[in-house]
Amino acid sequence: MMFGSSQPVSGNSKWRGQLDRFVKENQRHLAALFWGLWLANGNGQGTVGIDLQPSPHFVYCPQKAIEDLNERVESRLQEVLGIIDHQNPELEVVMIAIGQGEIKLIQFAPEPPPAVCFQDVGKDVDELLDLLEARMGEVDFF
Repeated sequence: MMFGSSQPVSGNSKWRGQLDRFVKENQRHLAALFWGLWLANGNGQGTVGIDLQPSPHFVYCPQKAIEDLNERVESRLQEVLGIIDHQNPELEVVMIAIGQGEIKLIQFAPEPPPAVCFQDVGKDVDELLDLLEARMGEVDFF
């Protein structure tokens, strides 16, 4: 979803495709990170996000900030807010990616579930953050 324009998204969607590939290739590690962060913070910090600029890194997107953005973009994020509000962290991963004035919802149900991914990967949250941010740094999103 592109903001600042009422025109449909077209043109530069390279980052979206690259992100889709990244998520698919790193699904177990992303699920493990999601679960580790969920155990540490629940949803108290907001939704886990991937900010692609200036270099890819993980952030939290507070619920209030997403709601405020939704108001500024004429409720175009209503579905995203519904998904965030009704997610089941024991079964699915929900994250928000931010890139070039656009956001993209990341949502998938890993097999095995996130808790098992966290156990199987055998890394703590900091190690997972370092690993995934390094891997994202190797991707040419833009």
